[in-house]
Amino acid sequence: MPMPASDNPSASMPRDAGSLTLPHKLSLLSGASFWRTAAIAPAGIRPLVLSDGPHGIRRPHNEDEPGLGNSIEATCFPAECLTACSWDPELLAQLGAATAREAAAAGVDVVLGPGLNIKRTPLCGRNFEYFSEDPLLAGELGAAWVRAVQAQGVAACPKHFAANNQEADRMRIDASVDDRTLREIYLKAFETVVRSARPWSLMAAYNKINGIHAAENPWLLDTVLRGDWGFDGVVVSDWGAVTDRAAALDAGLDLEMPASNGLGLAELEAGLDAGTINRDMVDASVARLLQLAARTASPAREPVDPEAHHRLARDAAARSMVLLKNQGGILPLSPKLRLAVVGELARTPRFQGAGSSQVNPTRISVPLDVLAEGFTAVSFAAGYRLDGESEEALVSEAETAAAAADAVLFFLGLPEEKESEGFDRPDLTLPADQLQSLAAVLAANPWTVVVLFNGGAVETSWASDVPAVLEAWLPGQACGEALADVLTGAVNPSGKLAETFPHRIEDTPAFGNYPGESGTVRYGEGIFVGYRWYDARRMEPAFPFGHGLSYTSFGYSGLALKTAESDEGQMVSVRLTVRNTGSCAGAEVIQLYVGAPGGTAPAAPRELRAFRKVYLEPDATADVAFDLPLAALARFDPAAHRWTADPGGYRIDVGSSSRDIRLSGSLELPGTGAEPTGQLSLDSTIAEWLANPRGQRVLGALAAEAAGGAGETGAAETGAAETGAGEAGGLAGALSLMGSLPLRRLARFPGSPLTPSILAGLEQAVRGPETGQGASTDA
Repeated sequence: MPMPASDNPSASMPRDAGSLTLPHKLSLLSGASFWRTAAIAPAGIRPLVLSDGPHGIRRPHNEDEPGLGNSIEATCFPAECLTACSWDPELLAQLGAATAREAAAAGVDVVLGPGLNIKRTPLCGRNFEYFSEDPLLAGELGAAWVRAVQAQGVAACPKHFAANNQEADRMRIDASVDDRTLREIYLKAFETVVRSARPWSLMAAYNKINGIHAAENPWLLDTVLRGDWGFDGVVVSDWGAVTDRAAALDAGLDLEMPASNGLGLAELEAGLDAGTINRDMVDASVARLLQLAARTASPAREPVDPEAHHRLARDAAARSMVLLKNQGGILPLSPKLRLAVVGELARTPRFQGAGSSQVNPTRISVPLDVLAEGFTAVSFAAGYRLDGESEEALVSEAETAAAAADAVLFFLGLPEEKESEGFDRPDLTLPADQLQSLAAVLAANPWTVVVLFNGGAVETSWASDVPAVLEAWLPGQACGEALADVLTGAVNPSGKLAETFPHRIEDTPAFGNYPGESGTVRYGEGIFVGYRWYDARRMEPAFPFGHGLSYTSFGYSGLALKTAESDEGQMVSVRLTVRNTGSCAGAEVIQLYVGAPGGTAPAAPRELRAFRKVYLEPDATADVAFDLPLAALARFDPAAHRWTADPGGYRIDVGSSSRDIRLSGSLELPGTGAEPTGQLSLDSTIAEWLANPRGQRVLGALAAEAAGGAGETGAAETGAAETGAGEAGGLAGALSLMGSLPLRRLARFPGSPLTPSILAGLEQAVRGPETGQGASTDA
């Protein structure tokens, strides 16, 4: 993969935007072609080359066209829907480094990935490009990939920022999302990546967020991304996402892609003339683009070994596949068995997603070919057609092959036309002709293993009749070898689901609020996305988040919980031991979930707060340690505009999935930071005053004063305080009956002791400096 000579980055880069003319500066703010930025030869400014690349480089041969189906050869690694199931940041780092090496060799400066959008609905046609329904898992895996890419001197470009969770009307849809849900769910993975991996660029999405296009949203790009998180890189538009170039620049978008036929330049010039934007904004964006060019000027140009990268693709796929079911230990299969392979997908595998991420692979290992080489006797029957047309003869051939075999491998999945970038799936079902063929095969030979090829969760009612199911997702160019490794036991499966499999689409969180109407989709489920939804409603999914079986077994013991002080403040320390209790080596993902104390804000029963993957030989043990700062347990308080961990009892659950909890305990924690005060006012409800620790004390002091007498001092003060405490409890009980009443209105009730002056004193007390002991910070 030689680097094109025109991409040689050796020219020195000017760092001072002030040395350029205004026309030169403006030319840098829009693409010069579909994949390149502008070059300014007299100033020594080379073009930047951008390329799709979530699971492999897709650099078109012709830079002036999208290049779908016409790109250079590159390793097609497993899609994110599969690698997320590894729960292994180290593996993602290996994939990121390999991707960057191929990018550098191809003259690519910026790799457009990873996809960090949350899987709000399983119907999203692009879910295969995203990691998870959980923001912590997506953020940790994405950060590992970004760090590894940029360590090679190539820029990563996390996408699509933000709330780009459906393909339906994706260019225009307005995502109506409350602040807390945005911060905790849809922005959190981006925040993790920005804060911990410091990406050099980031892509703004097509959609609107609360009425404003993401690419022109100053709250999103300036207040949150640059202000709150400290992002110092280049913000680039998704291809064709800009509707008003001047508004986008004002919001903080640096680079419009692709070339816009001069429209973007004209809008910038008009904005400068009208005064809606200024030269300082232009200079700031140009400076960031020059910084990006400098950061990518000297990539690590290690030779690319296609065979080594193919082996990595094979290893990554095998280590990520999820064994959903293995009744009776049917897997692994002995190579001595007479094996019937059924399903056109075994001969024509779907190993990657369709759309802008589609890679031209260096080679493809076909499952049928690899299995035929590895087993003593293999027969094949197509069983169905990939176009969905039923053909009885194919079903009959499959029945015959199954009846003559010791075991059957049946390949099920979603054909490319059922799942792609650009449209969403209409339902969760697999093609009817595939399921018809499966039913016939099961009747002929119940000793049947199903292998799934799909980019998103599917309906699995058929699985109750199948003894074993292996979820292979979209496993990349080494799909055949990776499948054979897992099916024969050469690799012990260790993947865990990164998304929930529901029984029905009607069970899913977004069902009542998707795909939207009149141009708006309301995120009415709030924070209850994925397993948070199923847990809160006590619904049994088909396969839960975090689920995945192994050919061995693991025991958990010795849970120890405590709090400790560190340089980061108070930490929650979790310790346990994991033992491989089976007969073969394997890997286990230890998942730590935390349930926060109840409060005025809705909370999920448990949320993933940490995870660790350990590899163990038979009978070996691993001591697993998690140390979480209290801030890691926080929720976003939109009224106070800050993160806060509530004081109270926290439940700690450790398990093998979100529904397979092995060890549990609890800790009393003091919460984080100073108590919020500014959000309380006389228009706050009584319930809000009582839910606020300081509000409680102010009302309690009022009750104590009324009960004990304001003038009592000395020895009587203690008794009055004790009496007042009891009276305060009574007051709290009485007031709780009217919890939704604003405190101000209580003064209007007959017999109320509250006067305007007392109300003013209460408001001053809750907002002003507090004296006395205050809240305890002991755990």
